[in-house]
Order: sequence, then structure tokens, then C-alpha cells
Amino acid sequence: MHMINIHNIAVAFGGTYLFKDIAFRLNAGDSVGLIGKNGAGKSTLLKILAKENEPDEGVISTDKDVEIGFLKQDIEFTQGRTVLDESYEAFEEIREIELKIDHTNHQLSERTDYDTESYNQLIIDLSENTTRYEILGGYNYKGDTERVLQGLGFKREDFDKKTDTFSGGWRMRIELAKLLLQKNDVLLLDEPTNHLDIESIIWLEQFLKTFPGVVIIVSHDKMFLDNVTNRTIEISLGRIYDYNKPYSKYLILREELREQQLATQKNQEKHIQHTEKLIEKFRAKASKATMAQSLIKKLEKIDRIEVDGDDNAVMSIQFPISVQPGKVVLEGRKISKHYGEKQVLTTIDLFVERSSKIAFVGQNGQGKSTLAKIIVNEIPHDGTLDLGHNVQIGYFAQNQAEYLDGELTVEETMIEAADEKTRPKVRDMLGAFLFRGEEAEKKVKVLSGGERNRLALCKMLLQPFNVLVMDEPTNHLDIKSKNVLKKAMEKFEGTLILVSHDRDFLQGLTNKVYEFKDQKIKEYLGDINYYLEERKLANMREVEKRTVVKQEVVKTEDTKQSYEAQKKQKSLSNKLNKVERNISDLEKEIKDIDIELAANYEATIAKPNFFDSYQGKKKKLETFMTNWENLQEQMDKLS
Repeated sequence: MHMINIHNIAVAFGGTYLFKDIAFRLNAGDSVGLIGKNGAGKSTLLKILAKENEPDEGVISTDKDVEIGFLKQDIEFTQGRTVLDESYEAFEEIREIELKIDHTNHQLSERTDYDTESYNQLIIDLSENTTRYEILGGYNYKGDTERVLQGLGFKREDFDKKTDTFSGGWRMRIELAKLLLQKNDVLLLDEPTNHLDIESIIWLEQFLKTFPGVVIIVSHDKMFLDNVTNRTIEISLGRIYDYNKPYSKYLILREELREQQLATQKNQEKHIQHTEKLIEKFRAKASKATMAQSLIKKLEKIDRIEVDGDDNAVMSIQFPISVQPGKVVLEGRKISKHYGEKQVLTTIDLFVERSSKIAFVGQNGQGKSTLAKIIVNEIPHDGTLDLGHNVQIGYFAQNQAEYLDGELTVEETMIEAADEKTRPKVRDMLGAFLFRGEEAEKKVKVLSGGERNRLALCKMLLQPFNVLVMDEPTNHLDIKSKNVLKKAMEKFEGTLILVSHDRDFLQGLTNKVYEFKDQKIKEYLGDINYYLEERKLANMREVEKRTVVKQEVVKTEDTKQSYEAQKKQKSLSNKLNKVERNISDLEKEIKDIDIELAANYEATIAKPNFFDSYQGKKKKLETFMTNWENLQEQMDKLS
């Protein structure tokens, strides 16, 4: 039985087909990369598969009980929920049964009419609900939620923070966590890696590789597609190409097919020309007229071979350097930055020489974009940062497209930013970025994410520069546009500082990696592959730890425990979590005091009751540690 059957669907806008006669089937185990240029119809097709939109023609049929999860680009959250509360929304039925069980237990504890029918019914309800709760994974959902949130980069101290205190990228991760935790049969993921750092991408790859249902991914991350998918569907010029291969292997097959078609088409063309010459020859002679008619009929019956069209329109970019700067491009000393109470960078030293090619990598929120903004003098900071002689910086911000005025046209956006020297070049520059003819007259507000990014890149080129600071320039760009941008960067003779989580894009582009972690940066003298090799041991260890946890969970599910034992395990787990939080808070408090002592010993010890308070915290920590060990022993005995 097919999970989803797509039968000859079509979508049209203003009388023009976006795509037509699209047909394919999806079965369990299919992991599909849905690819195509910006505007080809990928997100539209996902919305149709998610049953959010209806096709103009054709039908989509699914198995009766198929559950579909859809990760969209635009996410709305209910205000006031914590990260954990929002994540638990994935378990609607489990949470409902939890309330029923608590309500029944409360009634049972208060009633004494043990021999009545209604009391007996309560016992039956409790048994049924407990069994259903166990089948749905009720005793594991909290642990599973924490595991997935941590895999996607959240720390334990983030769990109780409100979702509205997080950026859009982090909120997208919560939505992704909910999808991965639900028992969906089909996952539709629109650009899932756009807001993920390298470590979270690696974790997500492992998760999706073992997902038993159908996955359809729209992504411009080639390596992610190669690692996760086993099938590629490309939308190109209104039709699809469907192969049971991941992206890179699909490209080879697509090219082979094209070459075969061209060769067959050439042979057919020769045959047709030869036949046409014979017809002309025979027509002149009365005795050969019937032969001519016969050949004409034959010619009409020939099924003309059409070669697969390829959307070959690509950008044409180059980044010329303005003037040659001095040998030292920038030098930063003891750079620190905090936002309110949150310290992001602490006493960073940075030294960049001319023609360096540097990648900034690390988890979100660790200060990559912050340091980029400090370099381009966009935000205040502590410490010093000096630019070298003749340094001119070109800066592409992560949300660069948001600075564009939606009411202006594409051309007006450029003319407004140009000077006398560059104004005459505006039309040519827009043409190079695929805004040709009427495209340049479009208002910015109707552009897709990829088109806005292209316009922002084009606008950046209006200013002279010899140092390029680029923060996630590939978000929303299609694969061909990314390749063109990468080639332009490879040829760039100036200094490049690139903030990116796109491994494929970074490969071969930089020769130095700065990893941002715990308010510091660590230098790796090599490319992104070298960095990943150096860090892989830690990642693999994390994967192994998760596997062990998973096996323990399976064991708990398989072993039918009594309700009392499960209740006790739940209670112990809650106590353990609370003690762990207390230990974490106390360790932080003691560490802060130690830092204070190191910085100003005399003033710190002069505080009233300082030593009593300090020793008290240490004793309290020892008590918590002992409690933790006892609780852990009890947990081990139960499992």
C-alpha cells in the first residue's frame, strides 16, 4: 500500500502553469530530496502534500491513518509557554491521558466505597488508561523530549525559558523538535538546516537516517541531501525528474540521460532529413509519387524525441577588490560583548592578515554574528579593534534581505544605493543577478526569499571593498546560485571572513576555522574537513551516548512493570532532575565567587559573613552530590 499517491496534479498562477501533470508515489522508507530553482514550485508542492493547499488539477490520495508533519518557514507560537511546555505540545494524547490518570488516582485516594460498581469502574478506567499511556510511550516522552532538544542545540538551562525570548531560528528548532517527537508517518521539511549549526545538522542526519516513514526535504545543502536522502525529485520548467538516487548521484544520471537523448535526437534528425530529401526527389517523378506519399505518412508517425529542458539561467558574479590593503587587515584585543546579563564573548584576541580565508563556525548564540558586527563597527563592545591601512569592508548581514524596502522595485532599490559612478551599471548588474527585463520592475515585497538574497548581494557590490565579511549568505539560495557565489568567492583576491553552517559551501573556500564556544574562539589551521575530523570524536561519543539511552528506553517499554513501579520511577526521575538543576546552579554560584576572589581578593573577603556563606554553599553542594548518588542507585535498581 502506498502512503501517498500523487496523480497528475497541476498548479497555475494567472493562467500560467507553475507545474503540470506531476505524478509520483511515496512509500515507507522513501527519503526524498525535493530540488529545483527558487520559484520552481517546491514549497507550493510541500503545502499541497501537507493538505494546506489544493492543486488546481489532479488528486492526492493517502492511506486513511497517515499522519503528516510539516515544518514551514513561518511559525507562530502561543505566548508565555516555556521551551519544554511548547515541546510537550507534540504529545497531545499522552498529556490528556496523564490528566485522566491523575484525576482517577485523586478520586481513588478519597473514596472508600470499595465494593460499589462506580469504584470498580474507576479501577477499570485506570487500568485501560495506564495501558494506553504505556503503549503511547508516556513513561518516556519527557526523556525523549530532552534528548531531542539537546540534539538540536538547547541546553538544560534553556528548557524553562519562555519561547518568546528566543530568536526565530531557535523557535524553528522547537517546532522541528515537536515534529520529530510526534508519531508522524510523513515528514515534510522546508529548509530544515537553515538555522542549524554543524553539530545539530549532524544530529538531525542521524535521526532522519533511522526514520521509518516518508521524508521529503526541500534543501539547498547538497551534503545534507546526500547524507539523508535515497531519492531525488527535481521540479524544472514545469515538470519533474524522479530518480532513486541521492542528489550528487542523481546529477550524474540526469546528465547521462540528457547526453543519450541528445545522441538519439541527433540520429533521428539525420533520419528525418534523409527521408525529407527522398520525398523531394520522388515527388518530381510521377512513377515515384506513391513512394513519396508512403514516406510522408511514415514521417508523420515518427514520435519526435524531445531533450529534457534544463533551467540554465545562472548568476554571473565577481568580487573585485577596491585597493590593496596593508599586510595586517585587522587586530582585536580583549574583545568582550554582553547583551544585558548574557555574556557572549569574553576577552577575545583576533589577528587577521591580508588574503586570509576564515570560517566562523559553532552553535547558534555563541557569538559568530556578534563578532562579525563588531568587525564592521555595527555594535558597541569592550576591548579594542583596529583596522589596517586602506581596509574597506563589504558586509553581508544574516538578515540583510530584511533591510530592503518592500515598497521599492528591484531597480529603485539599486539606484537609491548607487552613486554617480555605479548608477549607469545598475541594469547590467541586475541582469547578472537574474533580474532581467520585467523582473527589475517587481516590487521587493513580492520577491521570494532567494530573490531577496540575490538582490541584497547585488546591492552590496555597489560599495568598494577589499575585505568581505559575510554572515550566512547562502540562506534561501538555490543550489546553482550557491555554486556561482562560491566560485566568485574562490576567485576573490581579498580577505574573506565567512559565517556559515553550510559544510558543502565552506569546503575548499577557507583555510582557517574559528570555532565559537563558551564565550571564546578556538583556531583550527585547516579547512572545514580538517575541523570536522578534529571534532568528530566528540560528536561520535555523543551519538553513542544517545544510543545507550535509547536501548534503556526500549528495555523499559518491553518489560511490563507494575503501575506502582512505574509511578516510583517517574517520581525518582523528577527528583533526580531537580537535584541536577540544584547542583548546576550551585556550581555556577561557586564558580562566580572564585572568579570574584581571583579578580579582587581583599574586597571580596571583606563582605559580611563571606566565609560562612562560601563554605555553606560548598557543604550544600556536597549534600546534593550525595543525594544524587543515592537517587541514581535507586533508579539503577528499578531499570
